[in-house]
Amino acid sequence: MANGAGTGEAIWHGGDLATAKALFPDAPEPWIDLSTGINPFPYPLPALPLSLWQRLPGAREEAALLAAARGAYRVQPQSGIVAAPGTQILIELLPRLVPKASVAVLGPTYGEHALAWRKAGAEVREIMDLSEAGDANVVVVVNPNNPDGRVVDIAALAMLAGRLAAQGGLLVIDEAFADFQPKISLVPALPAGALVLRSFGKAYGLAGLRLGFAIGEGRHVEALRAMLGPWAVAGPALRIGAQALADTGWLAAQEKARAADAHRLDAALAPHGRIVGGTVLYRLLETSEAPALFERFGRAGIYVRRFRHDPSRLRLGLPGSEADWARLAAVLAVAAEPA
Repeated sequence: MANGAGTGEAIWHGGDLATAKALFPDAPEPWIDLSTGINPFPYPLPALPLSLWQRLPGAREEAALLAAARGAYRVQPQSGIVAAPGTQILIELLPRLVPKASVAVLGPTYGEHALAWRKAGAEVREIMDLSEAGDANVVVVVNPNNPDGRVVDIAALAMLAGRLAAQGGLLVIDEAFADFQPKISLVPALPAGALVLRSFGKAYGLAGLRLGFAIGEGRHVEALRAMLGPWAVAGPALRIGAQALADTGWLAAQEKARAADAHRLDAALAPHGRIVGGTVLYRLLETSEAPALFERFGRAGIYVRRFRHDPSRLRLGLPGSEADWARLAAVLAVAAEPA
C-alpha cells in the first residue's frame, strides 16, 4: 500500500523535520524542507484584532468564510459546504457516512484515506484503475493525485458518482492540490453521490492554520457539520481564510510564479533521472540513485520525500528563496560528478 497504509507500518508524511534531524544529526541548519507540497510563499497575514483570540468563533465570520469558499471553488447553490479544522479530520469522519463500506482507493496515493476506512472496519482495496472498482460502494480518488499528479477526467468521475449514488454509495474526491488546476475540479458540476474535499493550506502556504472544506449533497454536508460540532474552525482561521479565498489576484499571480518554479525544478532534476509527474507545487523524480540522492540531500540539510512502496522515487517541493535554490543546485552538482 502507498506510504505503508494498512501494513502496520507508520505512514511516511512530508514535513517531519524531527525524523530528518534524527536521520542526519550533523546536517547544517537551517533545514530546507522540500518534503511537502506546500506553497513556500504564504498568503500575507492580515492584522487581526485581539478580540478574535478572546472569543468563540461567530456565525457571521463562518458565513463570510463559506461565502468566500463558494466563490473560490465555484460551488453551485444546490451543493452544500462545511468548513473544518483541516481536511484530515474530514477524512477521519467520512467512514461514518457509509457504514459497512466496501472501499476502493485509486492509488498509490496519500495513505491516510485507506487507513481511515480500515480503522472504521471497512474492507479496503487499492486499485490502479477505476475499472477495477468492482462492487465497491465507496471509491476514493485524489485528483490531482499525490504524489504523481495523475488527473482523472471529470466525465469519468461524474459517471462513477452516478453509479455509486444509485446504490447508496459515495465517491470521495480529494482535490487538495487542485487550486492551481481549477479546470480539473468536479465542484462546479458536482453530481449526486460525490463529495469533494478541498484543502486551504497548501496553495495558500498556511498549513498551520488548519482549514479545509467538504462540498457535496446537503445530507452529507449536514452530517459532517453535526459530527464536527460547534466552533470547529478557530476565529482567526475564519477571518484569514475568508480574506485569502476572496483574493483571486493573489492566487492567479501565485499560479503563474509557481508554475515557473516547477519548470525550473524540472530542469534542475532532469540530468539525475526522469520526471514522472507532479503538480505545480511538487515534482516526482524517478531514478535508480534515489536512495543515494536522498542521503546526499539529507547530509546537506535538505529534506525531500521518499516512499516506502517505491524507493526509486523522490518527491521535491519548491524552494522558497534563491539561497535555497543555490543549496539544492550544490547537492545536485555533487551528485552529477562521476564516482
